[in-house]
Amino acid sequence: QVQLVESGGGLVQAGGSLRLSCAASGRTLSSYHMGWFRQAPGKERDIVAAVNWSGGTTYYADSVKGRFIISRDNAKNTVYLQMNSLRPEDTAVYYCAAATIWTTPLNPFLFGSWGQGTQVTVSS
Repeated sequence: QVQLVESGGGLVQAGGSLRLSCAASGRTLSSYHMGWFRQAPGKERDIVAAVNWSGGTTYYADSVKGRFIISRDNAKNTVYLQMNSLRPEDTAVYYCAAATIWTTPLNPFLFGSWGQGTQVTVSS
């Protein structure tokens, strides 16, 4: 089973940018489709973006389209989430997760092997 560790969170002003990283160990990252999720206080965990095993297909939630970019470097066993034009409503704990099956439309419930999360706070 793959182990995932997120990093790169922090405090940023509205309009700023952050890049999150998710490092995988235990299994080769190219064996998995990868996703980024977020959970704000008192809310459910929602999918933000996902990328298939090769990086050739991506998915974005409507709320982040045009602002966030998901990418992966299988040679480095790492997945990234570039977050631009951040808004206070993007404040949440961000998690990465892995899936062995990719569906269209995307099924977020197929993702697992959760990391510990990284906090992103956007001030207004």
